[in-house]
Amino acid sequence: MSDDLIQVGRVAGAFGVRGELRLTSFTADPLALIEYRSLLREDGQPALTITSGRATKGSVVVWTDEAQTRDQAEALRGLKLYIRRADLPAPDEDEFYVTDLIGLSVETAEGEPLGRVKAIQDFGAGDLLEIQPPTGPTWYLPFTRAAVPEVRISEGKVIAVMPDEVE
Repeated sequence: MSDDLIQVGRVAGAFGVRGELRLTSFTADPLALIEYRSLLREDGQPALTITSGRATKGSVVVWTDEAQTRDQAEALRGLKLYIRRADLPAPDEDEFYVTDLIGLSVETAEGEPLGRVKAIQDFGAGDLLEIQPPTGPTWYLPFTRAAVPEVRISEGKVIAVMPDEVE
């Protein structure tokens, strides 16, 4: 996969009998998928051209040029959908794209290495950085100003304050 592609969704399957697709959105605003219109495959080739769509409970339903029947829509199930990084708006100050955080080193303010950001999770109480230490199991760090006072993307690291619960 090209480094300039960002996964924004996935085809969840057909919706109805006339070729509509149900998409799972990985964007903050699920309807952003409709605004991007031209979605790409993992190799950068065209995947879907969205002509219209609407939000439904838990997903986005779209009409595309590529699926005119239910069978064509079902054949696209599981297709990962991407856009070019350049098509994303610049994040606001103190906002970050998840893709920019994955892989950053995690250090204390004193420079002690704690691991790398493996993933960003949200189990309902807010974002958590899943930290993979050099050895041992992963652990979670709340993605709050108190626990992560600095994010230095240009330096490839985040500064973390270890919670008392983590040894």
